[in-house]
Amino acid sequence: MQDVQKSVDVSYSDLGPEDWKRAIEDLAEEHGAFQPLGDKCFSAFVEAGKTLLVTFETMETVRTTSAKARPLGHEMIISAGWSHLAILSESTSWFRDPIIFGYFDRLIDDGFFEDFDSVLFYGVGACGYAAAAYSVAAPGAKVLALQPHATMDPRLTEWDPRFPAARRLNFSDRFGYAPDMLDAAEQAFVLYDPFEDLDAMHAALFERPGVTRLRVPHGGETLEAALQEMELLLPLLEHAESGTLDILSFARLFRARRQNTTYLRRLLFRLETQGRPYLSFAMCRQVVKERDAPFFRRRLRRLKAAAMRGDFRAPPTRAKTQDAPA
Repeated sequence: MQDVQKSVDVSYSDLGPEDWKRAIEDLAEEHGAFQPLGDKCFSAFVEAGKTLLVTFETMETVRTTSAKARPLGHEMIISAGWSHLAILSESTSWFRDPIIFGYFDRLIDDGFFEDFDSVLFYGVGACGYAAAAYSVAAPGAKVLALQPHATMDPRLTEWDPRFPAARRLNFSDRFGYAPDMLDAAEQAFVLYDPFEDLDAMHAALFERPGVTRLRVPHGGETLEAALQEMELLLPLLEHAESGTLDILSFARLFRARRQNTTYLRRLLFRLETQGRPYLSFAMCRQVVKERDAPFFRRRLRRLKAAAMRGDFRAPPTRAKTQDAPA
């Protein structure tokens, strides 16, 4: 397994699209299997251990958001010795293609998923849809989906105008409605920002036994990037796979948001948008107290000036408590 981990622990950031794809193909053929799935999609399997991570990703996202331009599962190969099956498309895709249906049919017929002690499906957005939908191919698997779409069938989600091209896809045949496909999963976790209305509406469609919806307020439109910035994504995968992820363990992990500048800025922006200077003042003061934060210091100066003008009443300064006598 160390040979596999060494082979995976490389950077592809200096490669163009074709060379990048060729490098992923060479790695998969050396340590597992590579399979084209039409002109714009392929699968790359790397065998390293008895836990299998199945990810749905886009090549564009991997190449532009990963520091080393490598699929997410490669990080789990390196850190935890997991095996990894990546289903990669050129751009945003819901993986609604008969070729992909047939590919998963062959995996089922070959008993591919039965060779592993544990299987975890993962994806984000349209890829989160695919992770949930195709998890039915491995009964008893676990699923971690970020901002997943339940379907893009206009009869059910006409309120989501973001992806007009998806309206031409068929979501009513095999592997169609993602929430229904989770019935075979042992556990499924849907993460979403409740302040992103459309994501929250999709998440509501996943409400059913066996599915835990986890709120990530102020995670924003790019929830995966926010979790990576907080160094939470890999721990979340590990907790989901081990069966230790629940509302309480997630709350403990999500405490890391208190140290994340991006999260704190989003929270402050929401307070300002809501016209709540009292809470904005208290928040900025606390952040400045805990760290060197020029952005929040500037905001605090403005709020102090506004409070001095009488625009609002500033929160009182907490008196320092005296140490109790020995």
